Amino acid sequence: MGKDKGVLVVLCTAPLDSAEEIGRRLVEERLAACVNVVPSLTSIYWWEGKVQRDAESLLVIKTTPEAYPRLERRIKELHPYTVPEILGLPVKEGNEDYVRWVREEVSGGGQT
Repeated sequence: MGKDKGVLVVLCTAPLDSAEEIGRRLVEERLAACVNVVPSLTSIYWWEGKVQRDAESLLVIKTTPEAYPRLERRIKELHPYTVPEILGLPVKEGNEDYVRWVREEVSGGGQT
């Protein structure tokens, strides 16, 4: 297994009507290099003592471990849920050019 590439994939579900705005803001603020918004999925989960079912979008966020604390804070500010799903997964393998691009864009040094 490869060593950590210094990039995280962060998963976050959000209501359909707010997911794209959250993703756009994270990229504009350089907390993420890219956010994919998967437009429609069904989430089934326990909340307040009963099983809930909601239509949501999934944000697949590419960022760095260094930016993660600020990204998490910002998602919590932008997100309408009391307890949003925010899970950072380290990237062990990946296209070196893409990994470098993510790191450059999040650090603000990318040429766009």
